[in-house]
Amino acid sequence: MSTSKRRRENAWKIRKQTQQPHGKIKALAEYAEEYDARANNEGLVQS
Repeated sequence: MSTSKRRRENAWKIRKQTQQPHGKIKALAEYAEEYDARANNEGLVQS
């Protein structure tokens, strides 16, 4: 048996009210810079 309309609507409302904003999506170049900087700091890159 399916859920009642009230329960479905309430669950939808709760999901919408508790969203986690992720901000602006970064470009691939920005991710590469962050990865390189993090790898250098952790000693993962052998240059």
